[in-house]
Amino acid sequence: MSSDATRPRSVDVGPRPWHGPTSGTTVFAAALMIFGGVMAVFEGIAAIARDDLFGAVRHYVFQFSLAGWGWVHLILGVVLVLAGCAVLSGALWARFFGVLVAGLGALANFLWVPYYPLWALTLVAVNVFVVWALCMGMHREAGDGA
Repeated sequence: MSSDATRPRSVDVGPRPWHGPTSGTTVFAAALMIFGGVMAVFEGIAAIARDDLFGAVRHYVFQFSLAGWGWVHLILGVVLVLAGCAVLSGALWARFFGVLVAGLGALANFLWVPYYPLWALTLVAVNVFVVWALCMGMHREAGDGA
């Protein structure tokens, strides 16, 4: 006769942040990364096409050509979309990469403020929220495992 006291029990410690299921905050951050990346791609395409949507800036410290800024936003937008898809996989490296890329996106959009202020500030806010959500999601999931 075997008793339950002699059998080893596996303890379910919750999700591990480097393996597993993501929190709702992390999924929302990934969705915002994909959205922000797509918007940055559109912004980059419009700048490369030299659309009349953007204002002319004269004595700006970080002055590139409009097409140069367009390529920056286009490449950063594609990387943001890919990072957002990777964050959905639940991998820890993807979250760290997402924080890095969203931070770069916030910086690029902050430097873009003189060209298209309202849109740039909106994307700065989205990227800062993504950084917060990814860091908060990692904190919550790591706390669940303890």
